[in-house]
Amino acid sequence: MKVAQKVFLVDDDPAIRASLKFSFELEGFEVVEFADAETIAEHAPSLGGGCLVIDYRLPGMNGLALLALLRMQGVTLPAVVITSNPTRQVRQAVADAKAVLIEKPLLCDALTAAIRSLISSTEMSLPVDLTQ
Repeated sequence: MKVAQKVFLVDDDPAIRASLKFSFELEGFEVVEFADAETIAEHAPSLGGGCLVIDYRLPGMNGLALLALLRMQGVTLPAVVITSNPTRQVRQAVADAKAVLIEKPLLCDALTAAIRSLISSTEMSLPVDLTQ
């Protein structure tokens, strides 16, 4: 039996979280939801593998500030930042953070495809134990 890949979803809008969670679960992902940056930051040491999906516009700190904080806490998960109408500066900051930017409204399967690609790339870069 294949283990579901995890998506750590951070968005303060309960309707968007519910919608994305439903969509991701239909695609076979296990979703762990967070309503704010502070809560996921508290759980950073126990996140494990998967992919981060972070809304740029969060109360308190924005999604890029959260991503920087998580990186300082040792979280190396690939990340997708979602937002509507990103400025050129936001686009550049997301690229500099080595994250993927997906614009809202989330059309087609761009977000799911980005998550699958990031997780696949991360898994391929892990060392392989040939002794088993």
